[in-house]
Amino acid sequence: MTAVTTTAAAGSPYRAYVYAYPHKTAYRPLPGRPLLRELWAGEPQHALSLYLHVPFCEVRCGFCNLFTRIGSPEGLTTAYLDALERQAAAVRDALDDGARFALAAFGGGTPTYLTAAELTRLCDIAERTMGADLRAIPLSVEASPDTATADRLAVLAERGTTRLSLGVQSFLDEEARSAVRPQKRAAVEAALGRVRAAGIPVLNIDLIYGIDGQTGASWLASLDAALAWQPEELYLYPLYVRPLTGLGRRAQDGPSPEWDAQRLALYRAGRDHLLASGYEQVSMRMFRRIGAATASAGEYACQTDGMVGLGCGARSYTSGLHYSFDYAVDAREVRGIIDDYVATEDFTRAEVGRAMDGEEPRRRHLLQSLLQAEGLGLDDYERRFGSLPAEDFAAELAVFEARGWLAGAPGRLVLSPEGLAHSDAVGPMLFSPAVQAAMDAYEAK
Repeated sequence: MTAVTTTAAAGSPYRAYVYAYPHKTAYRPLPGRPLLRELWAGEPQHALSLYLHVPFCEVRCGFCNLFTRIGSPEGLTTAYLDALERQAAAVRDALDDGARFALAAFGGGTPTYLTAAELTRLCDIAERTMGADLRAIPLSVEASPDTATADRLAVLAERGTTRLSLGVQSFLDEEARSAVRPQKRAAVEAALGRVRAAGIPVLNIDLIYGIDGQTGASWLASLDAALAWQPEELYLYPLYVRPLTGLGRRAQDGPSPEWDAQRLALYRAGRDHLLASGYEQVSMRMFRRIGAATASAGEYACQTDGMVGLGCGARSYTSGLHYSFDYAVDAREVRGIIDDYVATEDFTRAEVGRAMDGEEPRRRHLLQSLLQAEGLGLDDYERRFGSLPAEDFAAELAVFEARGWLAGAPGRLVLSPEGLAHSDAVGPMLFSPAVQAAMDAYEAK
């Protein structure tokens, strides 16, 4: 096993994709394994987020470092749903009677790896056990082309899914092979047709740039193939080569300045193409078609409201603690964690996590706001913390200003277009020394 770090490519604009802070590699076993009922006591619970994690995929892409396993032995998905239901019952019992969910998501892995009947049961766990009204709140579900079958999509549509995210990555077969994602464009197009026929309001298509052999022309060709479906959302992801992934095992060297320059050029080309095609930029990765339906978060605010995660790869957030189960990427380690989860009877305690004390809540609020195109409202920050970002993070913001990563905006702290392009450097530069040290000391498994 080797230690991993987000700073392996010093000076690179692609240090780490920060979708949550702190990352699970900063989590550690929690002393005393605190009771969930104690962790949630006194927490605001009027607008919670609910996340259900399904750790199964039909194949593992070469770039993937998600917590997932390929395939499932006979009976494992049933046993996993049994464990998920046991966990849901324990978690719901730890929450207040009046706890309410403002949005929900099924992720993975690939939730649509489950059969239509199993997806029905997954929805039942969210609704009947947890009390989430899926037809009344935004519900987002991740899918792959091969598993987005008509019967599965019919279940999701009937149960209130407002957004389906399809992992396409590239419409060009040769690029898909290069990313170790065995799929054919014909299968992708057929899946998109089924999603549209199902009537789910928001279609998101995920695409990746920086694939070996990809050119500016091929990147725009893939974008145009996606635009032909008029998706409400598009996510453009830079390719990362991470430890213990398929591409990571084949990699001879780390990221190079040439590859960084290629990814930046492709990002800018993709961004400009989408802006010219009637899309607005929401973050470095996310673009939304102007005037299209949205799967809004409603009352939920990721910077402040709690999150309830169910499943062995899900994380939960209270104001004072982020917690989850053990984390791994290596297939053998993942299988072991899933087996342990399935065998668990008592889900009343938190296992691993990290306390959100001291300056950490301020860092998280700044980071998760600043990485959005709309930025951070200064009045909101001051009401919450009694200070301003310029007082709390003067050194970091001075660096961003010197690099041209900040834009002038009355009452707001906003990244410039160049700052958004460097979001994967901005985010890690806001990690606290303690979190960065914990991530650096993590032993990859």
